[in-house]
Amino acid sequence: MPSPAPRHPGIDPLLALAGRLLLLASTVLLALLAPASHAAPPLPNHPIIGVWRLSLDAGRCAETYRFRDDGTSLVTSASEVSESAFAINDKPSARGFYKLEDRVVKDNGKPDCSGEVMQVGTSATNYLQFHPSGNMFLMCASEALDVCIGPFERIRGEQI
Repeated sequence: MPSPAPRHPGIDPLLALAGRLLLLASTVLLALLAPASHAAPPLPNHPIIGVWRLSLDAGRCAETYRFRDDGTSLVTSASEVSESAFAINDKPSARGFYKLEDRVVKDNGKPDCSGEVMQVGTSATNYLQFHPSGNMFLMCASEALDVCIGPFERIRGEQI
């Protein structure tokens, strides 16, 4: 049985296959090495933007969260310093919660207030409910107030 004619006259079929495989491998490699994109940044007047502090362990340790208007955050907790990319709903749900999706992109590898070390790539989804004053919020595991931490208190006058 004769072999099929090459798809591109004058090009060796084995060479053409190698070229296609190289192109596929390059595409996969570029996709893996490209920085992960995140959702659009929050609205300029979003209530999450700013500096927030969570006191833990009866005030013996505090975490400071700096939510920036570009969709990134900087968190300090005991010896830990980490950076995240986040996305948050523009408006609260019918139940009054904002869905916050967060992914750690940098961490210094040191322990936080709980003694844990955050791993780069860790993702979390939480639900925030703001106090009517806009100066506090609770962070909950779902759109209910039964499993929450807080209050996170707004710190005015600190640089974001």
